[in-house]
Amino acid sequence: MSRILDQRILLLVISFSASVQSTKVLSEWKKCGDPECEKAMSRVQATTDYLGPDCRYLNFKTGEEIIVYSKLSRENENLWTGSKGKDFGYFPRDAVKVEEVLIGEEVEVLTKETDFLCLHEDKYTFE
Repeated sequence: MSRILDQRILLLVISFSASVQSTKVLSEWKKCGDPECEKAMSRVQATTDYLGPDCRYLNFKTGEEIIVYSKLSRENENLWTGSKGKDFGYFPRDAVKVEEVLIGEEVEVLTKETDFLCLHEDKYTFE
């Protein structure tokens, strides 16, 4: 009985560690097309296949079109946020090329904790 309890505690610790990692704030700031980050900033095309490290990232194949909604700034400028069909997530800016800029000026705003949660089927996933 004690061994089963020890295994359950270990699984709980591992699960908690994964949860903390998956909600890690990637940057305190981001740039958007408007203060609410609802306006599309640009249309880009994937120049390489990309498979993200967790559910917060957007996976894509070379040639796919992505709409960019925000770009992390200051401490992590390499990650942009965008959508491809129903899928939404972060991706490295060097994996795409800009096809069309859709805004005149970028606005820098603070990120929110919810910016770094997984979104599945229109629901936030709290792990």
